Amino acid sequence: MISATHRRQTHRPLVLAALVVAMFMAAIEATIVATALPSITAKLGGLALYSWVFSAFLLMQAVTIPIYGKLSDLYGRKPVFIAGILIFLVGSALCGMAWSMPALVAFRFIQGIGAGAVQPLATTLIGDLYALEERGRVQGYMAGVWGISAIVGPLAGALIVQHTSWAWVFWVNLPFGVVSIALASLFLHERVEPKKPAIDFAGAGLILVGLVSLMLALTQGGHWGIAAALSLLAFAAAAMWLFVRQERRAPDPVMHLELWGNHLIALANAATLCAGIAMIGVISFLPAYVQGVLGKSALVAGFTVCAMSVGWPAASVATGHLLLRVGTRRLARIGGSTLFIGSLIIALAVERGPIVAGLGSFVMGAGLGVLNTTFVVAIQSSVGWSQRGVATASNVLMRILGNALGAAVFGGVLNLALRPDRVAGGIDTLPLREDLPGVLGGGALHSGLSSGLHMVFWAVLLFALIAVAASWLVPDHRMGEGALKAKQGS
Repeated sequence: MISATHRRQTHRPLVLAALVVAMFMAAIEATIVATALPSITAKLGGLALYSWVFSAFLLMQAVTIPIYGKLSDLYGRKPVFIAGILIFLVGSALCGMAWSMPALVAFRFIQGIGAGAVQPLATTLIGDLYALEERGRVQGYMAGVWGISAIVGPLAGALIVQHTSWAWVFWVNLPFGVVSIALASLFLHERVEPKKPAIDFAGAGLILVGLVSLMLALTQGGHWGIAAALSLLAFAAAAMWLFVRQERRAPDPVMHLELWGNHLIALANAATLCAGIAMIGVISFLPAYVQGVLGKSALVAGFTVCAMSVGWPAASVATGHLLLRVGTRRLARIGGSTLFIGSLIIALAVERGPIVAGLGSFVMGAGLGVLNTTFVVAIQSSVGWSQRGVATASNVLMRILGNALGAAVFGGVLNLALRPDRVAGGIDTLPLREDLPGVLGGGALHSGLSSGLHMVFWAVLLFALIAVAASWLVPDHRMGEGALKAKQGS
């Protein structure tokens, strides 16, 4: 924990700089790789493994989040945070030296293992370092890092592959990681209560197996066939059932199940899961609609998604200033309703042009920003220090699982809509963006893509509606009382 004495010893501005640098390093990774991957694939070959470059990273990031959260509660945030960055940097260095696509995928697994520590522990450390009245504002600033990375990443990826080796897409992480580790090592001081750690290895193994099986079913089930997908889902369900049984009897479980008995945490995580599903639907498929159906350029298509990256941090910062005055319940309802309105604009009026599409994306981003900041601060203030890492990690995990689930669900919806048009092999939504204008010259394919993407946007609206319902049920959490609990835990 970081007591009042240790908080004074800790140089908060420089520690915050370490967290910002680490968060930027992890956030930019997705967008910079997405832009550069077509060029990387052309050099290394192995187009069949294209989607695995993303899936490998996402898989290991998701499955390690709850484990890092527990380790940080046992051993402190600092050593686990630094260890995560080190693993991420090792993976980044190896990715830049990859000699084939299978090697790149293997090294992305390592990179993902490290990434699982960065976002949840950076978010948790803010909860440790800053008092309640400051926490919302600082979490809002951190959200701005994601907005900046979403804009800088694609441009940086394009410049790197055009003017230097693609390896620098990964090696660019190295100086950021070194700076973050140096700042955290020198200026972050914490006191961890001495206690005999009792790591629940059985629980950690079961949640690892369960989440890996689930993520494989979601990301690869369409390629491996229905039988394999159902088998993986059944295996995941069995592993998670055993995990719940194990956690109920473990003396020091990986995830305290009573957290999910807290209505605030359960409903906030449910809303976050559905909001994450809706978010990935727009990020992944709105550019395809703008290019393939509206016939606009890739630059214009990118603008429509960047609008979300502007709305999110702006709303997050505003929410941080309003949280104590307005309250959790009201802001959760505002955020959920705003998310739904943005989804409704896209579902009903996306065909009117990229400006309307960008408006819907911006409004959705604003809703996501309000929800994210509200839920993170409320969850952190509802538990003590000893559970803050696990509680924060649970919310981050729901967002990542939502992204994975949404990509699988919406990809299935699109392929289902395209099947009547007899498009051989369907459409691989990842490389689609690179050659969309040339591929969609045929009227049948254009019509099929248009109707399929409209189905996707209506599905996005459905998940946004579920997120609204969950956010409206969030209880009226008094931040002052939660802060008292947190202080007592410290």
